[in-house]
Amino acid sequence: MANVVVVGAQWGDEGKGKIVDWLSERADVIARFQGGHNAGHTLVVGGEVYKLHALPSGVVRRGKLSVIGNGVVLDPWHLAREIASIREQGVEITPETLMIAENTPLILPFHGELDRAREEQNSVAKIGTTGRGIGPAYEDKVGRRVIRVSDLSDDRTLEVRVDRALVHHNALRAGLGLEPVDRDALIADLRAIAPEILQYAAPVWKVLNEKRRAGRRILFEGAQGALLDIDFGTYPYVTSSNVIAGQAATGTGIGPSAIDFVLGIVKAYTTRVGEGPFPTELDDADGQRLGERGHEFGTTTGRKRRCGWFDACLVRQSCAISGVTGIALTKLDVLDGFETLKICTGYELDGERMDHLPTAADSQARCTPIYEEMPGWSQSTEGARSWADLPAEAIKYVRRVEELIECPVALLSTSPERDDTILVTDPFAD
Repeated sequence: MANVVVVGAQWGDEGKGKIVDWLSERADVIARFQGGHNAGHTLVVGGEVYKLHALPSGVVRRGKLSVIGNGVVLDPWHLAREIASIREQGVEITPETLMIAENTPLILPFHGELDRAREEQNSVAKIGTTGRGIGPAYEDKVGRRVIRVSDLSDDRTLEVRVDRALVHHNALRAGLGLEPVDRDALIADLRAIAPEILQYAAPVWKVLNEKRRAGRRILFEGAQGALLDIDFGTYPYVTSSNVIAGQAATGTGIGPSAIDFVLGIVKAYTTRVGEGPFPTELDDADGQRLGERGHEFGTTTGRKRRCGWFDACLVRQSCAISGVTGIALTKLDVLDGFETLKICTGYELDGERMDHLPTAADSQARCTPIYEEMPGWSQSTEGARSWADLPAEAIKYVRRVEELIECPVALLSTSPERDDTILVTDPFAD
């Protein structure tokens, strides 16, 4: 059976939640493989709106196993609140439907405090972090001082892990003018939350490999977007983890040979939250219109997203790095009514044409987009479920996007509703 990885191919907010939810009907297991609760997915199912941050999108599907992999950093208190909130909406979450990798690193309160203190005191260049402690938790993972889910099961181990972490963090806090962490209160809080988290703990690597051998379909769900990848994104204005498709293997403990199809989620225009370069950004009426029609506010932060024309250069680059097999093009309906549409096909940098975004941050900031214009369409595409429902100009736009990014469209989404989707190629086809 085919296994599918879903990744964002822009700066996040591409509509991954809906696509993962739509695909999860065909999957047996939905596994989240990186990021933290700084990412947000909004699902609209039968008129009910679900806002997910730490939980995989598959939790709203009955009879599916949802997995939080070791590539994720997890705030246990946030997870408990999110589970309670989703349960109030009628979704059943039990150890039979949710599993957390035993080696998943935990986000602790001092991670968020450090995150916010750094951002507030950074007078050189703010990153635009959500302040939820994701970056500092990943730092502790690499520094070999993070507390992991399995550590909650043994009091002595937990104390040793906390003490090791506080040697580092209390020194940092002193330099930032923060009070030392109350060790005993932190340990008490961790012991209190432990039973709620440990009921879901499992050797995810083993379970996923067994599911694969049994012929079960696995859907690997990423957060954010490839342009926020710690290695290949617009550094330093990036997230703290690898976002690209290769992370699906290391972030869950299943080998790369298990991946059969990589689906890149691509918005029909471009948006970005926070700081950093954005070559096609629009500060005019068109940008305002895209934001209003697309309801471009972050699920997690509520921050208004920056909007601009579709950047084929960036998406082509992201598709190559993630080995994307096909894309899901979302929010096509937001472009309804534009008389003329523009697509970025390259950049000009210091008088030279570039066919990719350079690595150096100062060069990225100086790139000027080179546009190709296409006629828009006046008819509505909202809710379209077949090619026959689309205006000819909309189809031409989609086909031109395919040519420029050198990757075919596998799915086309025309509204936030689950069923308003045109299937071109089934990623789960054997």
